[in-house]
Amino acid sequence: MTFSEVVESVKKLSFQEKEELKSLVEKYLVEEKREEIYQHYVISQQRQKEGKLTFSSDIDELMRSLEN
Repeated sequence: MTFSEVVESVKKLSFQEKEELKSLVEKYLVEEKREEIYQHYVISQQRQKEGKLTFSSDIDELMRSLEN
């Protein structure tokens, strides 16, 4: 099913069904964001174990590290 077909199908739903769908989509988006945050956490933990993660409170040093 294409995106436009999905949109057309949603248009045909009742108001209550659209509200429920909206709630489900919001829930799914939150879950996806949590998973993304968790994956970043796992990667940073691995980098720290490998000694590839550095910490600094020096703004210039942080900016240089972002440029690399």
